[in-house]
Amino acid sequence: MTMHAQASNSVLGTSPVLTIDNLSIEFPAYKSTVKALNGVSLHVNPGEIVGVIGESGSGKSVTAMLSLRLLPERAYQVKSGSLSILGRDMLSAREKDLLKVRGRDAAMIFQEPMTALNPTRRIGRQMLDVIIHHQQLSKTDARAKAVALLRDMHIADPEQVMNSYPFELSGGMRQRVMIALAFSCDPQLLIADEPTTALDVTVQRQVLLLLREKARERGTAILLITHDMALVSQFCDRVYVMYTGAVVEQGVTSQVMADPRHPYTRGLLSGLPEQVEPGQDLMTIPGQVPNLSALPEGCTFRDRCAYAMPKCLQRPPMQVIDAVADRKSACWLSEPSHFSAQEMPS
Repeated sequence: MTMHAQASNSVLGTSPVLTIDNLSIEFPAYKSTVKALNGVSLHVNPGEIVGVIGESGSGKSVTAMLSLRLLPERAYQVKSGSLSILGRDMLSAREKDLLKVRGRDAAMIFQEPMTALNPTRRIGRQMLDVIIHHQQLSKTDARAKAVALLRDMHIADPEQVMNSYPFELSGGMRQRVMIALAFSCDPQLLIADEPTTALDVTVQRQVLLLLREKARERGTAILLITHDMALVSQFCDRVYVMYTGAVVEQGVTSQVMADPRHPYTRGLLSGLPEQVEPGQDLMTIPGQVPNLSALPEGCTFRDRCAYAMPKCLQRPPMQVIDAVADRKSACWLSEPSHFSAQEMPS
C-alpha cells in the first residue's frame, strides 16, 4: 500500500489512537504567561506514521510530552480542548490510570537515550522491570522476551547488551535499546520525540528504517516529532506543520511536500539541499520565532512572511483544501494561484 493510499484509508477508517482537539495550554512565568499550545488539533490513526514538524518553540515537543502527561504537574494550565488515547481522557486521568497507559497502550522514545536510560543499572535489568510490570511474566520469560526484542532490533549479541550499562554502548545502540523497550509491551501508539538528533546520518537512517519496519509489523501507530523536513518526507504518511504552538498546515505528506499551501511550510522546504542548485546557498526563513509570552495579533508568521498583507492582521482560520485527505492550511493565501513566483527571501 502506498503512503497516499494508506493515509487516505486511515482518514476514512477506524477510530484514531490519539486525538487532540483544540488544545491550548499555558505555562505561568514571572509577570507573564507562555502560550505554549494555541488550539492544536491533530489525530493519529491505527498503523499510521504521522510527523509533527516545526522550529524550536513551535510546540511540537510540548504536544508529545503532554500526550502522555509527562510535563511536570502544576507547571501548566489547560485553557481549552481535549486529549485522548484510545478514547481515554488523558487530561483528567489519575496517576494510577496513567501508569497503565504508559508503556502498555502508548510508549515514548526520547531524543537522547542516555537521559532516559538509568546509567547505574544494566540494560537487562531495566528491560525486565518494564516487561514484568506491564505483562506479569516470570523473570525467565521476561528475560527471553527481552533478548528476542533486542535481536529484533538487529543487535548481533543481545546477551552482551543485556549485561552492559548504557554508557558502554554507542548512541545508535542505545537508541535501538530504547526502541526495543518501547515495543516491549506491544503499544498501539509510539511517540518518538526527535529520536535521531544525536546520531550521525547513516545511523539515523538505520534507526528510522528499523522503527518503521517494526511499527508496520506490529500495526503500531507512530507520532514522529522532528525539525527535519527530509525525515518527514521519507518516513511519514501524514504531516502536521506547527508554528508558535499552532498547526498551520496538515495533510498527506507527499501532497504537502509537492504543493505547500502555507508560507511557513514553503520556507521550511526551501532549506532542503535538493531545493537549490549545486554551489548555491541554502535558503533560510528570515527573522525569529516570536515571543510566546507576547504573540502578535493575527497571523503570527506575518513578520517573517514574504507574502504578508494587511489582512494578515486578522488570524486566518484553517482552510479546508481537501476534506477527504484532511488537507488544511491556516493562511489567507491557501490557493496556489495566490503565491507569486518569488522565493522566500534569505
